[in-house]
Amino acid sequence: MTGDSATENVATEEAASKLGLAAEQIVQEYGWDEDVDEDFRRSVEALVGSELEDEDYTGVVDVALLWWRDGDGDLTDALVDTLGTLEDGGDIVLVTPRPGQPEEVDPSEVDEAARTAGLHTSGSAMCSDAWVGTRLAARKTGR
Repeated sequence: MTGDSATENVATEEAASKLGLAAEQIVQEYGWDEDVDEDFRRSVEALVGSELEDEDYTGVVDVALLWWRDGDGDLTDALVDTLGTLEDGGDIVLVTPRPGQPEEVDPSEVDEAARTAGLHTSGSAMCSDAWVGTRLAARKTGR
């Protein structure tokens, strides 16, 4: 990252908060690779107050943090698989390369995959110069 690191840390913390992450949540991370934004990951850990759980974690989680790139496979399948680990009312934070970045994911693909998986977009935030996060929430059922 370039520029003032204190300002950038505040920006990544604000992005994490805007995406629905909060203190004491259990967050499981999927799709980690060497290209992820470590500053954003640290901001999430600072906000929730614990380390991110890896893909092998078997407990129930409040939030699934899913790093996704074009070419990673079928996004709908990944979202459905991730739903199985979530607490009722939990969210998926889908982090994809920003437009113009290598392996960017078309927003229409995100919308279609979310809809098919029974989710809807509930906000987004720029996580870094290279990544954008989209909060995906379960659809509310009417009474």
